[in-house]
Amino acid sequence: MNKTLILIPSRLSAKRLPNKPLLKINGISIISHVYKNALNTKIGEVYVATGDKEIQEDIFKNNGKAILTEKDHNSGTDRIFEAFRKINLKGIDYILNLQGDEPILNSTDIIKLNEVVTNSDLDMGTLCCNLKNNADLLNENIVKVRTEETLNKDNTSKAIDFFRKSKNENTTNLYHHLGIYIYKVKVLEKIVTLKQTNNEKKNKLEQLRALENDINIHAILAQKCSIGVDTEEDYLKIKKIMEK
Repeated sequence: MNKTLILIPSRLSAKRLPNKPLLKINGISIISHVYKNALNTKIGEVYVATGDKEIQEDIFKNNGKAILTEKDHNSGTDRIFEAFRKINLKGIDYILNLQGDEPILNSTDIIKLNEVVTNSDLDMGTLCCNLKNNADLLNENIVKVRTEETLNKDNTSKAIDFFRKSKNENTTNLYHHLGIYIYKVKVLEKIVTLKQTNNEKKNKLEQLRALENDINIHAILAQKCSIGVDTEEDYLKIKKIMEK
């Protein structure tokens, strides 16, 4: 049976919403909500990977595990690889990279992603959901993914492109990409040795480094869409949902 470790990259220096991991909802920080959600999946051990002591201390205060990394990394993928090496757990087959700004990502969908990828021996997988409306196509905070085949609850399909703003009105096999990845350990090890591609740097989408170096990313359809916290508006929206 494959063994998965969940790592959650988090940092205070996000430009659009500084200090967002420590913003409170129901008296608990966003990053601690993400951590508790990951624990509830019972997939495996969970650690937050951060270059900021304030985040580490917040996780410790809520009885969680956090590993301190270098402060500056090109991406969350690079940060979790450093954390993985420092934690040094044996027998890990897959790393699940859960974004630290997705506090309402459905735990059932996280479990499904892990099961599908590990049972099918896939190199790398991610979640997506259906776009809600045409306005999402122009919203650069909603990352889009196009797949080879139409997705349903029972299949997977290879991703062929990721982007922030739709280049045209073609919505065939186009979905809202959610902030979660799972990779074989050897695939993660390969990704961090690769140089950032121009598209990765331009679009600030770390998955493009894998895709543009011929690493297959299989997309799986989530039951529920999640909202990532990128802006003050996102934070207030999620705060309202969670405090209900």
